[in-house]
Amino acid sequence: MAPRVIKLRETAEPEQDIEQQVRSQSKRPEVGRFLLQVDRQTKASFTTREAAEMAGQVIKDGHPVLQVAVYDHVESVNNILKLSAEPQKS
Repeated sequence: MAPRVIKLRETAEPEQDIEQQVRSQSKRPEVGRFLLQVDRQTKASFTTREAAEMAGQVIKDGHPVLQVAVYDHVESVNNILKLSAEPQKS
């Protein structure tokens, strides 16, 4: 039997573009220190705790069944938000 020669196709895209696409699909870069998590899924990042808690409180007041938390990834502290005293009326 004769040996089989396999030719690889040349890619039209440069290697950098492919590497960048793979990296962006595997994990989003974290920008801020405080991460807003809804049902243990990260939805946004903030540079200040107050901004993250305000955004989380809006979600918690609108959907009280969800677990909303602010996670500080520097100190590894997870703060679960409670319903506010006056829920928003729709």
